[in-house]
Amino acid sequence: MKHLLLASTLALGLIGTAAAQQRGVTDSEIIIGAHTDLSGVTAVWGVNNSNAIRMVFDEVNAAGGINGRKIKYIVEDNQYQVPRAIQAANKLLNKDNVFLMIANDGTPMNNAVMPEQFEKGVPNMFPLTSARSMYEPYHRLKFGLASSYYDGARAGMKYFIEQRGKKAVCLMSQDTDFGRDITDGVHDQAKAMGVTLKGETLHKPTDTDFSAPVARMKDAKCDLIMLGTIVRDTNQIVAAVRKTGWDVDIVGPVSSYDNAVASAPGGVNEGYYAMTVMLFMDPNDQRPAVKAFAEAYQKKFGHPANFAAQVGNSAASVLVEGLKRAGKNLTLDSFITAMESIKDFHDIFDSPAVSFGPNIRQGSNKSFLAQVKGGQWIQAAPTPLGY
Repeated sequence: MKHLLLASTLALGLIGTAAAQQRGVTDSEIIIGAHTDLSGVTAVWGVNNSNAIRMVFDEVNAAGGINGRKIKYIVEDNQYQVPRAIQAANKLLNKDNVFLMIANDGTPMNNAVMPEQFEKGVPNMFPLTSARSMYEPYHRLKFGLASSYYDGARAGMKYFIEQRGKKAVCLMSQDTDFGRDITDGVHDQAKAMGVTLKGETLHKPTDTDFSAPVARMKDAKCDLIMLGTIVRDTNQIVAAVRKTGWDVDIVGPVSSYDNAVASAPGGVNEGYYAMTVMLFMDPNDQRPAVKAFAEAYQKKFGHPANFAAQVGNSAASVLVEGLKRAGKNLTLDSFITAMESIKDFHDIFDSPAVSFGPNIRQGSNKSFLAQVKGGQWIQAAPTPLGY
């Protein structure tokens, strides 16, 4: 009878321990997942971003891990498609039992996956998108890393009105969820500054002829055009503007801060501005940490680190800091508390400082202003801009 009682007690104790155990965490391991684009239209972002994140985790593991635990990093291909993202997330949540997800790629993919993710108590850390829905409305399991498309639009518009004396602002944007973040930013900044937009056009992502919309903006006598565009439509709109001989200042979002814009044939985008969450590394950057990262990335993957890789390094570095602060007894609650304690975290690229708090889920809302000069991006304002 005593043996039966002891066995029952031990069994109940084991069940209790298993029930209390934090998902995705063992005495020796932390399981972290991601669904990102490894083979779709934005693979150049997903592949480089996840490569850089893995580099940080590998370095942490080689040094003994975090509070005695190694990071197991599982990356699934969402091909930048919502159905594939849902499928990948189901595996990560239900089979791999991840503790958290980092740098999930794409606004619609994140929005589709987050409800189930949060139901299972899995934080969504630093998604690879600058949409406001990554940190708004508030949810304790949402953490955005940097400024949004909305923030960049407001900050850029404010700067050009206050510092460059612009008075006639126009807007040309995609008629998409992505574009609406930018149009909202421009409209809200116009309202805040008592400015009336002189002209506004919306276009589909598939549109290719912008001669008529540009003519309308020129007729409106704009002295500043705010864009809600990515790469292809940025190139086409700026080319249409320059073709008319119109030398108007044009400012776009971080999605246009791309080498394909800076190096467009014929220097068509010379003088174009973009707001960005961080600045491209100079190939000859001599800052020790940046140089070490660039050399290690080149050696490991056989090509230079791009902008997405820089973002990945920054995101993984902030996450590691939060995991370290959570201590040996890593639980969801200890991790959230640890993340909320991060203040003025600086990455190796001198990006705007990142801070969180009990009700703060966006690390920074400041952006750099960059400009195309000589086929390259250069910093166009001395400090990050906010609104």
